[in-house]
Amino acid sequence: METNFTGRRNGAIDMLRGLTMFLMVIVNDFWTVRGIPHWMEHAQTTEDAMGLSDIVFPMFLFAMGLSIPYAIERRFAKGLSGESTVGHILSRTLALLLMGVFIVNSEGGFAPLLGYGKPLYWVLMVTGFFLIWNRYPEDFRYKRVLQAAGIAVLAFLALTFRTPEGGLFRSSWWGILGLIGWAYLFCSMAWLLARKRPGWLIPVWFALVALNLISTGMRDGTRLIEGRNLITDFADALRLGNGSSAIMALGGVLTAWTGLRLQDRPEHRRIVFGLGAAVVLALAGWAVHQGWIVSKNIGTLPWCLYVGAISVAAFTLLSVLDRHGKTKWFTPLRPAGTATLTVYMMPYLYYALWVVFNSPVPAWLAGGVGFLKCALFSLLCIGTAALLGKIGLKLKI
Repeated sequence: METNFTGRRNGAIDMLRGLTMFLMVIVNDFWTVRGIPHWMEHAQTTEDAMGLSDIVFPMFLFAMGLSIPYAIERRFAKGLSGESTVGHILSRTLALLLMGVFIVNSEGGFAPLLGYGKPLYWVLMVTGFFLIWNRYPEDFRYKRVLQAAGIAVLAFLALTFRTPEGGLFRSSWWGILGLIGWAYLFCSMAWLLARKRPGWLIPVWFALVALNLISTGMRDGTRLIEGRNLITDFADALRLGNGSSAIMALGGVLTAWTGLRLQDRPEHRRIVFGLGAAVVLALAGWAVHQGWIVSKNIGTLPWCLYVGAISVAAFTLLSVLDRHGKTKWFTPLRPAGTATLTVYMMPYLYYALWVVFNSPVPAWLAGGVGFLKCALFSLLCIGTAALLGKIGLKLKI
């Protein structure tokens, strides 16, 4: 396939991913402060609303989708085979699923078999992740030894974990990283199968939209198709659920491909096309909103389409900034776009210290001051990831 996906790194994708991760750490840190405005928090499941926190995760899925064609096409440009690419996709998916499950098990009740506390679990968990998935130098002699040690650390945590009721380590759900992993698997395999004719992915996206409509309850509590059916059973087998995560991620894939097709058009036309697509998505979201509520927890189609509109518009504007070299403002956030997974893990190390020292939340740490604290904490995590990268510690799956 003749593309420029193998050209220079797309800075707009890094910026979108970095901004999204910056926001993700912020909203995930809201539990440490008080009085955050409701519009910044997650809306309730049946609230028919969308807060700032409800936008972050799907925008990250969109950014991940944008990077999929680049990652796969660069592998082929290096002469790597399709078989090795499938293996790479599966290994990345497994890594995300495992990380997601370990994080999820730490979020509920905690009564480990050997008596260690949640802070030590978090520290050992992140340590195990780095031992296994660190970006080691190619000629590093002890890579396999350290990876084996990481596997032993995670196995220890899984075997000794207990809930207060005596429950064992398990995947009650896959966590944010796990959901990203399943969407990544579907979209990567879809691109791999359709890379010679990417236009075939358009009907796949509409099929996911149809899946969402028939498997998600409407405002009045009814469904377009009541009960289980072959379509939803097939979607469950593919771990698609109601298709909401895959809709966002595949939307990113299609946006990257469309950007390639329009690369020779005048810039003003590309801008009009991108912003026009965002308007179309927003109008489609409004139309579907008449029958379905907006809900991140349910993963309704209006939520997907509204966030899709925001994502396409943001990527269009960031692409303009990238083409004109207006990117210095992004320098402090750059590690969040290039060492994203490392940044995501940093809060667990700092939360371990928070719990050990049993630090109370001051009464004044609320509202705007509380949000500022969360923003500074996000910058701290990004800065820590940058420092770790300088000494050779960077998660890479």
